[in-house]
Amino acid sequence: MSIIAAFLLPHPPIAISVIGRGEERNIQSTINAYHQISKIIADIQPDIIVISSPHAPYLREGFFVGNSESATGDFSRFGHPELQETFRMDREFASALKEINDQVRLFDMGKTDVDHGVMVPLSFIQQQGSYRWVITGISTLTKQEHRQLGKDISAVSERLNKKTVFIASGDLSHRLKHDGPYGYVKEGEIFDRKITEILSSGNFELLDALDDTLCEKAGECGLRGLFVLDGVLSNQKVSPMLLSYEGPFGVGYAIASFLLDKMKDPYVDLARKTIDHYVRKREIIKLEETSSLMELSLPSGGVFVSIHRQGRLRGCIGTIEPVRKNLGTEIIYNAVAACSRDPRFYPVSVQELKDLEISVDVLTEPEKIQNKNELDVRRYGVIVASGSRRGLLLPDLEGIDSIDQQVSIARRKAGIDADEEVELYRFEVVRHHD
Repeated sequence: MSIIAAFLLPHPPIAISVIGRGEERNIQSTINAYHQISKIIADIQPDIIVISSPHAPYLREGFFVGNSESATGDFSRFGHPELQETFRMDREFASALKEINDQVRLFDMGKTDVDHGVMVPLSFIQQQGSYRWVITGISTLTKQEHRQLGKDISAVSERLNKKTVFIASGDLSHRLKHDGPYGYVKEGEIFDRKITEILSSGNFELLDALDDTLCEKAGECGLRGLFVLDGVLSNQKVSPMLLSYEGPFGVGYAIASFLLDKMKDPYVDLARKTIDHYVRKREIIKLEETSSLMELSLPSGGVFVSIHRQGRLRGCIGTIEPVRKNLGTEIIYNAVAACSRDPRFYPVSVQELKDLEISVDVLTEPEKIQNKNELDVRRYGVIVASGSRRGLLLPDLEGIDSIDQQVSIARRKAGIDADEEVELYRFEVVRHHD
């Protein structure tokens, strides 16, 4: 096991609602992306999270690495000492990292304050689960030495057989607005544009083309962490995605994910390959050409394939009960239908393929219920039936907050009036997503 995923995350304390006191709403895109990342990490269930922070002790001739059983941090610097978190550290990983990198300097975390470059990401991520952490710093050492630290982090995770997530904590330019805390320079916008292009493409070779004067004038704090991130991902096939970027307070906040190919969900991967193949060639792909996963050859159940583009629904088609001989084929045919036969939308075009977000919901067998009080909009989907008419609504959909709303929409989808007698069924889903 090795690095499974890596992320660039900003660290604005104002994102913590108690500190922000309403101002956090101005960076809602950042907060939403943070919750998305936290869920991805929870799905991974890593053995270790390694985080590089520009606000950890900054050494001239080496890299700070925390070395203790646990660490405690708070937000005293931001007026909230009560916001405190104690979390587990991984000394084995830290020691192994020092063994192969003689520029690593181990420090007792009991004598070192945990900085906000760690505390902000940790505050979001720990909401979804408790993990072991390794904290590293950056230094005055060269770009290549930072890259080597990243390569060594990846090597240690491989050697120890640890499922590992890496986080580069860092903000972009601090000089984006005249009324911001550090003022405005034109280089700030240029720097952030170049960095977000790199994050979107995953082409970290472009980091070396950045002008040193541009970077210095931009007033960034995340660049050296990106060199470590580049080292972590070296020689790996990744799926890069820029989830959000904004700078309303004069500081650039970017959130980007880099999922290694081995992390791809096989259900979503199959749906994506199917859609790409069909849109480009107008042919239905064969299951045996796409996957050897035994689970996809098992008897099918109901499956829905949903497509979003830029956060908006672009197609959703599914089956309440199995129609095809196995789960994989069910996904394939519903993916084709979702991208080409949803009557609410035009067929997906080739130009849209790179922007699609895809999810696959596998339904449990529907269970008849006596009344709507046995529903839960977060846990259960609903089927409303009257004669041959049936309307279905999946669970846990954005904007669906009540049982009455859920049932009403399912009725409308089936063309069933509000006063007609109906039978109700509930089901659960296993949701697979990008």
